[in-house]
Amino acid sequence: MIDPFGRTVNYLRVSVTDRCDFRCVYCMSEHMTFLPKSDLLSLEELDRVCSAFVAKGVRKLRVTGGEPLVRRNVMELFHALGRHLETGDLDELTLTTHGRQLPRFADDRRRAGVRRVNVSIDTLDPEKFQKITRWGSLEKVQDGLRAAKEAGLHVKINAVALKGVNEDEISEMVGWCGSQGIDLCLIETMPLGEIDGDRSDQYLPLSLVRANLQKVWTLEDTDYSTGGPARYTTVKETGQRLGFITPLTHNFCESCNRVRLTCTGTLYMCLGQDDAADLRTALRTDPSGELLDRTIDEAIGRKPKGHDFVIDRRQEQPALKRHMSVTGG
Repeated sequence: MIDPFGRTVNYLRVSVTDRCDFRCVYCMSEHMTFLPKSDLLSLEELDRVCSAFVAKGVRKLRVTGGEPLVRRNVMELFHALGRHLETGDLDELTLTTHGRQLPRFADDRRRAGVRRVNVSIDTLDPEKFQKITRWGSLEKVQDGLRAAKEAGLHVKINAVALKGVNEDEISEMVGWCGSQGIDLCLIETMPLGEIDGDRSDQYLPLSLVRANLQKVWTLEDTDYSTGGPARYTTVKETGQRLGFITPLTHNFCESCNRVRLTCTGTLYMCLGQDDAADLRTALRTDPSGELLDRTIDEAIGRKPKGHDFVIDRRQEQPALKRHMSVTGG
């Protein structure tokens, strides 16, 4: 699949649920109204859509949420999608999770073909972790990390950089990840969805974070890539990778190879734009799959050049009203 700007689209991020058992302050309101379960694609439908993308050249699938591991029977989907790894039509099947559910699923996930997981941890302070996630427990997430590593999964930590919240411990997180043999990826907060607060108070540019880290650590640029938007360095002192995802200070649109499928079958060609395609209707009205194929092709033909994220105190509304948990994190 080639978009209007000559970029090959070979990476699909698919949300299996908008629900989560955390309520992170930069992602959700504490009192969320989630989608009716009847609105969600079934696991069989998710398999059909993902398989259609694989047939069109997608080489990497990432399962996201919300928190994907709270979706009932979600392992059935992983095992179904794993057949594309066996045929060689898919290079990688991965997962983004907050980690609390990993002790239940880590071994089974490896049997399904998953080799890498991204786990969201924004702080190593248990009290601060609870405040950021509202309902989370750092101890249980660390249990999940141990379970993943014991199952032989490669773990990467995702951390959202938040001004006045965790900016004073990012260097400590670099050191901790190094001691654990885990890569770390830092992410700028993004203006998606209404939250209980002002994102201009949360926003911490990673250009500033990197400058401060370089006073402590030796960061060596590398061309390493996982197929996503992160730009990676190697921390010379630890040997681990440190990634930066910078949708505001230095966007990554010129190399975008991704589209996102929501749990309701809506395809977003860009995280930061509202244009979308309804794949659910195509999926349900034409069992042959021909309408689904045409709808996907038309959508890729509308993929925009880039997003327009801005965080500005004068802008009271978020750039987009939909939450990241709906779009797929």
